[in-house]
Amino acid sequence: GDQCWFAENCRYLPEVSPSSASSTTDPYFYVYGYEGSTVVEAKATTNYETYGVLYNWPAVMTEGICPSGWHVPSDEEFTQLTDFLGGEGVAGGKMKDDVQWNGSNSSGFNGLPGGVYSSENFYGLSYFGVWWSASEYLDYGFNSWIRILYHDTDPVNRTHDVRSSGLSARCLQTP
Repeated sequence: GDQCWFAENCRYLPEVSPSSASSTTDPYFYVYGYEGSTVVEAKATTNYETYGVLYNWPAVMTEGICPSGWHVPSDEEFTQLTDFLGGEGVAGGKMKDDVQWNGSNSSGFNGLPGGVYSSENFYGLSYFGVWWSASEYLDYGFNSWIRILYHDTDPVNRTHDVRSSGLSARCLQTP
């Protein structure tokens, strides 16, 4: 449609958060599998280069995550993308990378299975990719809307997750 999305996950990394800590209110930044605290070392890892950074929701909402003229998409903007691609039931196959996954990447979204951080653990690398939206789920501020792509199916799962989880993010060009 008329949307222009990043073709890669965000890599904004002002600091590295310890994998033993999480927060629903303070920004936390993780690199899948990295247990150190040095930004330069974290950026030198294959997971950073391939999958970008995993953010809790407060980190996704920080000003520096997207460059000027871009923003973290709302739940409605994600829905606009999936609707344009034929609906949630088939959009995932069109959004998934065609090298690491069995997707067609016909949308150019280039979704990769970057996994997640939750409860002091990294998991799901190579099995699923999960992206934050900028929209709150109406549950008193504990969850926000997300999108999930799975390695073995074509649908896009629209659901919500607790804000302390470390998930990927994309930027969308501001109209």
